Amino acid sequence: MTSQPIALETAARRGWRYSLRRFSRRLLRSRNVLIGTTLLATILLLVTFGPMLSPYNPELMTPAERLKPPSAQYFFGTDDFGRDIFTRVLYGGRVSLLVGLVSVAISCTIGTLLGLLAGYFGGWVDALIMRGMDVILAFPGILLALAIVAVLGRSLPNVMIAVGISSIPLFTRIVRGSTLTVKQLDYITAARALGCSDGRIIWWHVLPNVVTPIIVIATNSIAGTIITGAALSFLGLGAQPPTPEWGLMLAEGRVYLRNAAWVTTYPGLAIVITVMTINLLGDGLRDVLDPRLKLD
Repeated sequence: MTSQPIALETAARRGWRYSLRRFSRRLLRSRNVLIGTTLLATILLLVTFGPMLSPYNPELMTPAERLKPPSAQYFFGTDDFGRDIFTRVLYGGRVSLLVGLVSVAISCTIGTLLGLLAGYFGGWVDALIMRGMDVILAFPGILLALAIVAVLGRSLPNVMIAVGISSIPLFTRIVRGSTLTVKQLDYITAARALGCSDGRIIWWHVLPNVVTPIIVIATNSIAGTIITGAALSFLGLGAQPPTPEWGLMLAEGRVYLRNAAWVTTYPGLAIVITVMTINLLGDGLRDVLDPRLKLD
């Protein structure tokens, strides 16, 4: 009897590897995925290595150079403290992307775990978890994030935690629904009959078959969390001066919209382009992972 669960897990691993190969082939045939991946890779390269090529310090104030328009010396102009906006946009991309990735990692990890437990075990476990999610959903996402930051204090790590917590119900509900469907399938019944523990069934048989919606939701959620994190920084609850962050840069430059629009234009464009790129990639992944589409 001991060898049967092991053989079943080996078959599950082989099926998972086959699914990955098939998924890779479908990715290469998706135009949205290729364009989104290319643009996102370009953005990541710029924010990672671009600042190393800039001769300017993103936090060094040069009053004599304040509010200089875009030129060959300052590609995006300077802000009210004489800091190079191009350099600050590049450094700010690191912060904004980090907020998006960490927040989604928090919400995805916790939400997936809770969704698996609620969907697989059902009963009081399901009722307890989902009522907790209903409480969180009773608050608008940005309002809940504001409340959490108000309790924890104004800082960038607290913004990541707040945004991550506010997104947990999304992952929990999606994973729970998928788990409810998967656990009724014959191979789950066979795994139980062969003596597999609940933990092994969830890890080797349920999770690989609910990962598709997780990937799509996580990708699209990064764009939303970048916007939410920028909004909190705009309100003064996230990154604090002189840290370069896109939302904070918008807040600092809003008083110069009439006389020096470039102070807010370029951080705003950075947010728009990044969010559109991630959404394009997310749409491509959704199309690739949708079993109703025939891309093979």
